[in-house]
Amino acid sequence: MGSYYINRTFFFDVHPPLGKMLIGLAGYLSGYDGTFPFQKPGDRYEQHNYMGMRGFCAFLGSCLVPFAYLTVLELSKSLPAALLTAFILIFDTGCITLSQYILLDPILMFFLMGAVLSMVKSNSCADRPFSASWWFWLSLTGVNLAGATGVKFVGLFVVLLVGLNTIYDLWDLLGNLSLSLVMFGKHLLARVLCLILLPLALYTAMFAVHFTVLNKSGPGDGFFSSAFQSQLIGNNLHNVSVPEHLAYGSVVTMKNLRMAGGYLHSHWHLYPEGIGARQQQVTAYLHKDSNNLWIIKKHDSDTDLSVPSSPVEFVRHGDVIRLEHKETSRNLHSHQHEAPLTRKHFQVTGYGINGTGDSNDFWRIEVVGRKTGKLIKVLRSQVRLTHVATGCILGSSGKTLPKWGWEQVEVTCTPYLKETPNSLWNFEDHINPKLPNISLDVLKPSFAEILLESHMVMIRGLRFSGVNETDYRVYLLGNPVIWWLNLVTIGLYLLITVSTAVALKRGVQLTSELKELSRVVLRGGGQITLGWLLHYLPFFMMGRVLYFHHYFPAMLFSSMLTGITWDTLLKFCAAFLSPSTTARKVYGGGFLALVLLIMYSFYLFHPLSYGMIGPMASDPSSPMAGLRWMDSWEF
Repeated sequence: MGSYYINRTFFFDVHPPLGKMLIGLAGYLSGYDGTFPFQKPGDRYEQHNYMGMRGFCAFLGSCLVPFAYLTVLELSKSLPAALLTAFILIFDTGCITLSQYILLDPILMFFLMGAVLSMVKSNSCADRPFSASWWFWLSLTGVNLAGATGVKFVGLFVVLLVGLNTIYDLWDLLGNLSLSLVMFGKHLLARVLCLILLPLALYTAMFAVHFTVLNKSGPGDGFFSSAFQSQLIGNNLHNVSVPEHLAYGSVVTMKNLRMAGGYLHSHWHLYPEGIGARQQQVTAYLHKDSNNLWIIKKHDSDTDLSVPSSPVEFVRHGDVIRLEHKETSRNLHSHQHEAPLTRKHFQVTGYGINGTGDSNDFWRIEVVGRKTGKLIKVLRSQVRLTHVATGCILGSSGKTLPKWGWEQVEVTCTPYLKETPNSLWNFEDHINPKLPNISLDVLKPSFAEILLESHMVMIRGLRFSGVNETDYRVYLLGNPVIWWLNLVTIGLYLLITVSTAVALKRGVQLTSELKELSRVVLRGGGQITLGWLLHYLPFFMMGRVLYFHHYFPAMLFSSMLTGITWDTLLKFCAAFLSPSTTARKVYGGGFLALVLLIMYSFYLFHPLSYGMIGPMASDPSSPMAGLRWMDSWEF
């Protein structure tokens, strides 16, 4: 995708554009020409200059260490807690692996941690409101929120974290009786400006750059509307003229109006045994293809109206027509067999020989909001096709067919007459040499329309390299000691929190030092725990395949919580010991033991990040065999 930016080729992705734009910019500035195909892991770069992109991602990944260090230092006021957090991230094999490739994850985590650090620093300036440092950190928080959201929508979770922190601060200010309402209003406006308007402006600007740079036709065209495609250089709709009104004998493509609904499509392959009638498949296809072309014919005549000598007859609202697939000469057909995936819908097929079929090939064409007899406009008219024999309506279900359907989108005929974008179509390509043409400039959408459409399309709902024993193989797996320690820490933090609350409720007297420790772990650790929850729990509700790398934003928060919690726990233990020299030894010894354990585990597992060679770890002769502690590890 970085290559697409360098070549200015339009593409579709489910994530916002900032991360890919930055990768493309890093490649462009470092001399990469955007021609490497990136077909599969392990392909050699040869003469292509990839170091700028790899170095850029690695640099941003490296920044996670100082960001986490400064965040924990600000929250806990404890240098050992900050150092422990830094050691955890420095020696985690997963963070190293994820940061050394050309990926969105290090860019996302850079902005995410930047937002958390800026938020914490802004909180520390609460006693100096409207000072230069206060404005700087508040504005930087907004910039990082825009950055995180502009890379992946996962960034919305850190937006929520900052939003909850802001609500808490404003509530606290509202309860301050010494603060006038005018001053509270200034605080509110400052946060609206820096945390809402500034991020929105930057986020919108990213898309303005995105659409300005990607001005050439590419593989993502078919996901977007005809009006959108007409702006792309090289697209068959760009700067062209087409006949305005639909006529019999015209060759057309039909695009479904649901977002990423695809073009009405057919091909020579038949539905498999047991899937309705064994007739030719009809699907919706998201890309431009000659198999998307259909010829509009009269339902009761086989006369070829495309020949120059025949008179022009326009298609009108309410006409009964027949659609013949240009490539295979089969008619668009439906019957009362069940659709492949969507139960209670009817199957749609290609039927007949050389355009000769039966009465199940007849469709009534109707334009939304038009009267009978009115002409049908290409591109602008929204039409539905009603099957004459059964009364069902042609539509795209949005469901992906199995491999027998080439993973294209299911097309059905629905007996439910509710009007939705799934059952509406527009005619896009229109070829008829007997008709005059009009310019497609009339379709030019505004930036606001483009921005809205791109977001509607985006939200429609591991081995890293090496293929054999002689290649260096890299495997994404976190340092086991760190990840298990983080897991234990979450439970330990909750135990400390509950125990401290119970002790205070029962009137247990704590020393001033223990009270201060309790305050730090409850306040600072609480913010970090909330961040972990916001970046972990939402994935339980996602109906998509999840991968190991999806947990890394939550891992950053659990690592910071580990630094704060274990530092506090060791200080609690030391506080009950005397003399002070013994307490210092216990604290120092515990801290050193944790660091050495983390470093030793890194020493054992570092080949996962820097490359392994030889048989897989499941083979007893593998140099990694003794480190396969769990059967699910396939390095």
